[in-house]
Amino acid sequence: MEHSSIAVGLDIGTTKIVAMIGRKNEFGKMEILGIGKSKSLGVHRGVVNNITQTIQSIQQAIQEAESSSGMTIADVVVGIAGQHIRSLQHSDYITRNNSDEVIHDEDIDRLCNQVHKLVMLPGEEIIHVLPQDFKVDGQAEIKEPIGMYGGRLEANFHVVVGQVSSIRNIGRCVKSAGLELSGITLEPLASSNAVLSQEEKEAGVALIDIGGGTTDLAIFKDGIIRHTAVIPFGGNVITEDIKEGCSIIEKQAELLKIKFGSAWPGENKENEIVSIPGLRGREPKEISLKNLSRIIHARVVEIIEQVYLEIKNYGHEEQKKKLIAGIVLTGGGAQLSHLKQLVEYITGMDTRIGYPNEHLAGDSDSETTSPMYATAVGLVLTSLNQKNTGHQSAYPADGPKPESDPEPSEVISPEGESHPASNEDQAGKGFFDKWAEKFKEFLDNAE
Repeated sequence: MEHSSIAVGLDIGTTKIVAMIGRKNEFGKMEILGIGKSKSLGVHRGVVNNITQTIQSIQQAIQEAESSSGMTIADVVVGIAGQHIRSLQHSDYITRNNSDEVIHDEDIDRLCNQVHKLVMLPGEEIIHVLPQDFKVDGQAEIKEPIGMYGGRLEANFHVVVGQVSSIRNIGRCVKSAGLELSGITLEPLASSNAVLSQEEKEAGVALIDIGGGTTDLAIFKDGIIRHTAVIPFGGNVITEDIKEGCSIIEKQAELLKIKFGSAWPGENKENEIVSIPGLRGREPKEISLKNLSRIIHARVVEIIEQVYLEIKNYGHEEQKKKLIAGIVLTGGGAQLSHLKQLVEYITGMDTRIGYPNEHLAGDSDSETTSPMYATAVGLVLTSLNQKNTGHQSAYPADGPKPESDPEPSEVISPEGESHPASNEDQAGKGFFDKWAEKFKEFLDNAE
């Protein structure tokens, strides 16, 4: 797995764990070389609650991906989600010593480092500091301040925060499964890479990723991520409701939801009935599809209303012009029949289902272009893009740092300790990549 044009994404979800191997072809599209999927045991609402079972599930998915591709996987990019993730907006500024010199990367690094020193709640840690727009000497709405003159540099930041123990547990599972952690990406960001076009991000769009345990939201406007949120409900609560409402076992409830479920009760007639085999010699159970749809509808409406509240809160924070143009649904839950129509009905916004085929090669398997693989495809894409632009961390998590780099400067990791960073590392990296690397360093030091 040393080949620089190949990347592996590991999506550790509540329902399933997916390992996906991909590379860029000569047309710049992504080819999927191998995919492995296992039932996720030990993850609840995006948070690891059983280390041993999670390790076994990861190993199973990795083995399947290795055998389908004929490759050996050494390092992976992992997605971070879960109910512990929250985000906040923050503004900060620095005063530059010499306003006769143009603004450099180092000034922006200094400003970002300052934001990393924000005091969080106990047990919480800043995962990402994402600059949105800058001000130079009071001049607002600057997207790229590098190369400009100015004494005071201000910025608005989108800060993503998570529980440090939950994130460290994921890192522990990956390493215990015999893998290197080559990068960490917020899952809504990964999904957005896979299913959104640049035009949509410019116009303003809300990506709703409905997973098994959580529903992730990412709002883009003017090509910049403006808001992220994780709602602690997903497809599993719908299955749970069907199980309780119809008095059947979970396996049957999941099958019913997939095969016959609809988010719109008006679609089913009263006499549409499905028969389920009885348990241990009991009589078969008859379930009305209209009743099934009513159960699903009630829970889906609750999930959508929570997401819509997040979208409206974002809109109220800013001026009216900041409101978004449409919604994109993805994730396994987006496959539910008539969900698109229900979301349009509740929100009044134009909605589409997001398939991760935006950047995939034309001959991709129809299964891999399913919305349920959006996060996995996005993780591989993120890693490939970082490698292509030289942003990928060049060193293994526990490996030695290079000694030949001239005059390393200092960077501040999330817990406030300073570490040497090579000039090569700092040059030309996106903000997101820098913080992903520093966070990875933090994981290693915390062990």
